[in-house]
Amino acid sequence: MNNVWILAQTKTDEAPSTIKGTPVTEEETPIMKVESDPNATTQTQQPRGLLDSPFFLIILVVMVVYSFSLILKNPQKKQRKQHKQMVQSLQKNDRVQTIGGIIGTVVDVKDDAITLKIDESNNTKIKVTIGAIGKNLSKDK
Repeated sequence: MNNVWILAQTKTDEAPSTIKGTPVTEEETPIMKVESDPNATTQTQQPRGLLDSPFFLIILVVMVVYSFSLILKNPQKKQRKQHKQMVQSLQKNDRVQTIGGIIGTVVDVKDDAITLKIDESNNTKIKVTIGAIGKNLSKDK
């Protein structure tokens, strides 16, 4: 065995061209010699920056949505506070409108329910929760 040949395979989809190499004799140290194709292009991956990573974009979107939701909650909080004050200030004989559109006069106020008189002629009364009171018509005038 006088000659040792080293074969290499290319990683391209096209058919391999002729393999170039030189024979190695036993006296020489077996060193692999590879000749590169001068027309071949090398693709190196550039390290990605922080702004290019998808993880950063996801975090950014979550932060924007979270801050936007905080801005939207403030008016709702203010409305709830006003409704609570209005319900706490209700007294007997106040005219109120429920969120369902029923207009009546307050007969009794308890912690969790309000009794409304809705018909004077039949003395019809209903009990509603404090959340069902839409507005105080006596105070709005």
